[in-house]
Amino acid sequence: MQIAGAVIVVTGGASGIGRALATRFIADGAKAVVIADFNADAVAAVGKTIGAQSFAVDVRDEAAIAAMVASVEAEHGQIDLFCSNAGIIGVDGEPWWATGADNEMWQRMWEVHVMSHVYAARASLPAMIKRGSGHFLNTASAAGLLSQIGSAPYSVTKHAAVAFAESLAITHGDDGIKVSCLCPQAVDTAMTAGTDGGGVAGVDGMLSPEAVADAVVKGLAEESFLILPHPEVEEYRQNKARSYERWIGGMRKLRRLFTDPTGQ
Repeated sequence: MQIAGAVIVVTGGASGIGRALATRFIADGAKAVVIADFNADAVAAVGKTIGAQSFAVDVRDEAAIAAMVASVEAEHGQIDLFCSNAGIIGVDGEPWWATGADNEMWQRMWEVHVMSHVYAARASLPAMIKRGSGHFLNTASAAGLLSQIGSAPYSVTKHAAVAFAESLAITHGDDGIKVSCLCPQAVDTAMTAGTDGGGVAGVDGMLSPEAVADAVVKGLAEESFLILPHPEVEEYRQNKARSYERWIGGMRKLRRLFTDPTGQ
């Protein structure tokens, strides 16, 4: 996947990783960059600042995503790369049980972290398959490969996000569709604001959104499925595969190091 000359859509584009990706894609010569975000004022302001087309879109709304995709395809001819990047965070809450989060949080995370990827693919795949090319970058998290201490809904839905990216790659690789799954640990964004160095997710350091964008551009050029801005994640993933029991024991130990399960 080469950025120069490509038409690219980035959801969650008004801040954090999404804004950094859009800015980098423009700098690298993309033909057109389209950013979408729930925050209408913010996405319009960022679009004007960086030179991207903007849409106010709630990624939980399938009709809104489909309308945006249709509009972009009508104006630019095709979408070469769809970065399904929007995400939210929340914690289990008192009494810090794995069941502590309320149903509303579970549902909201399911819609943002999983169904938004489904909606993006459902809208974009027909044209991609017809021409035999296209690339999806789905932002998940290291939590989708490992876990997130203090937030069962985040861990579960990010695991599902990774699984859906796998399904896309398996089902549509022979159609010419490429898929990458972005799985960082702590990144310096609004989601980690107020934590001490990113909390438990920051044990290997917190990266800037720009550093994550660097890793993404490299991963896209190599057509990597997993893009891991924190290289330690691959070691942890292999440790988990070698011995689930030992890995779970290590995660329990890590949890005990944080007196507040939110990692703050």
